Amino acid sequence: MTISGTTSGATTGTPAGLAIELRSLSASVAGRTLYQDVNATIERGQFAAILGPNGAGKSTLVRILLGQQPAAAGTARVLGAAPGTANLRIGYLPQRRGFDPSLRIRGVDLVRLGLDGHRWGVPLPWGAGAKKAAARVAEVLELVGASPYANRPISECSGGEQQRLLIAQALIREPELLLLDEPLDSLDLPHQAGIAALLDRVRREQQVAIAMVAHDINPILPYLDYALYLAPGGSLGGPPREVITTESLSALFHTTIEVLTAADGRLLVLGQPDAPAEGHGQHGHLQQNQDERQHPETADVD
Repeated sequence: MTISGTTSGATTGTPAGLAIELRSLSASVAGRTLYQDVNATIERGQFAAILGPNGAGKSTLVRILLGQQPAAAGTARVLGAAPGTANLRIGYLPQRRGFDPSLRIRGVDLVRLGLDGHRWGVPLPWGAGAKKAAARVAEVLELVGASPYANRPISECSGGEQQRLLIAQALIREPELLLLDEPLDSLDLPHQAGIAALLDRVRREQQVAIAMVAHDINPILPYLDYALYLAPGGSLGGPPREVITTESLSALFHTTIEVLTAADGRLLVLGQPDAPAEGHGQHGHLQQNQDERQHPETADVD
């Protein structure tokens, strides 16, 4: 089951063109077909979610978009170019891992590595380039609300604070697309809500598209312009209120998934699709390192 096509969604005044376009895309791993004939069009400036059970191939799609893995069939375009050729215009945030408690690097230094972490040695603290870099770091820290704790060691920051610093790092080069792999994973509900609201504000203020792998759509559902569900039997993509229905999701995942409408009009998704036989877990729950953030083309996305 595939629904394709552009949508105005919740976004107005988005930059012209597409951030991501998938046409009859198929993916396979180790000879196993994950999905076939996936079509999606995500406009620049839109907020999109990539969803599905564990083992459905969400992170494989991330690999395809970054040019790390070829599609089995069909085509993908990222920012109007072939996958892998526009990576410098992408802010990539891999799946989150904990920081070693002994790590003393400050949050501000972690963000700065997004600018020059690929170079040897310590950045020189003088000159026009250094001043420009410091100003940009301060700007993104303020944008994500991380300035108050940016000088703390990253290991002493809470999970939500760490994630804001990592988002700042992904934004440091002024990307046109944020590609985020499970940024809400391991966060409690208040921090999930805070990060979701932050991402929506960043998208609107910076006119940056967001494609986000998620295991739970509810925290981001109020902000979404586009939802792409991947399943062993097919895919479903389009504006949330068109594709996120009890009938559509239950048919796609062959299990009962209820979609309710709250008194204020918000949608709420209840129920979890079964994972493929080769996967583990439910509703896409997936069981990063610095080089991955600096060079998405070298990242290891499961």
